[in-house]
Amino acid sequence: MNWVLSMTYYWLKAGHIVFVIFWMAGLFMLPRFFVYHQEAEPGAPENAQWVEREARLIRIILNPAMVVVWVLGLVLAWSTGAYTQGWFHLKLLLVLLLSGYHGWLIGYHKKLARGVRQLDGKRLRLLNEVPGIAAALIVILVVLRPF
Repeated sequence: MNWVLSMTYYWLKAGHIVFVIFWMAGLFMLPRFFVYHQEAEPGAPENAQWVEREARLIRIILNPAMVVVWVLGLVLAWSTGAYTQGWFHLKLLLVLLLSGYHGWLIGYHKKLARGVRQLDGKRLRLLNEVPGIAAALIVILVVLRPF
């Protein structure tokens, strides 16, 4: 029985990592899509194509991956007792902030779809660094468990 429980843990962990990769890939791609989208003329067919590409990325990759990451992550935290540890609290905060960033990206996609272009390409390229920094900090917390 212990063997079955330990194998379940490893499958949950593997699934969590796989869907984190999917989520992060989407979080890296969407701001880049925004850069290209903003280079298209408003009202042009290319503009409509970027709206559709962004919507598909959000619908097919970003949203489902984030949901699975949260579900598997919370199950893992509960099953290992990590929710009582300090490193996990900081990781959870970072994942909450990353989820907020995810929501902000979706909001910006909706603005672009309406023709509102608030940010320039340089700022969007800088925003592309947010998930990388968050991922680095989260990996350090999970691997080193500094507190």
